[in-house]
Amino acid sequence: MNDYFLIYKPYLVLSQFSPLEGKQTLADFFDVPRDVYPVGRLDHDSEGLLLLTNDTTLNHRLLNPKQAHEREYWVQVDGAVTDAAIKQLQDGVQINVDGKTYKTRPAIVAMFNKEPIVPPRNPPIRFRKEIPAPWISITLTEGKNRQVRRMTAAVGFPTLRLIRHRIADLELGTLQPGMMVRLPRKTIYQKLLHEHNS
Repeated sequence: MNDYFLIYKPYLVLSQFSPLEGKQTLADFFDVPRDVYPVGRLDHDSEGLLLLTNDTTLNHRLLNPKQAHEREYWVQVDGAVTDAAIKQLQDGVQINVDGKTYKTRPAIVAMFNKEPIVPPRNPPIRFRKEIPAPWISITLTEGKNRQVRRMTAAVGFPTLRLIRHRIADLELGTLQPGMMVRLPRKTIYQKLLHEHNS
């Protein structure tokens, strides 16, 4: 019997259950069967949507690079983002991946007209009155290591806060940091792989 859980991984929590000296892990927040693990990962200093399951087939399919499913991130950046920077992010930018130069795939990038409603972060970002900290949405179909942070830095606007809002058709919704919801297999397969006969 496979289990499927959607969680909001809090800030400064590792995407793993095994303990690591001095760091909080998923085990500090979520009580799930022992064979349940995260699909993919979110960096220690990122937060948001993470899927936990013991469905190895789903895990392999989602992590297969050919399965280019969308992942949408809400990103608070340091400085007044320009239209030119947004266009660069959309077209693809050069980042460093494992010591090699890599050009990111085209992405869907948009400015938020007004600040999105997100949970307060603890501790909050370092806020400076004279420098704007706007939010942008970045939707990727790939997941290189620390890709979003590297992309925004490459166009001159370092990431201050990073929340994964959506994976394919699964969204955070009203989940708050440290919260979890259990979903049926059918919903997971429909929303992630667009299968309607499972």
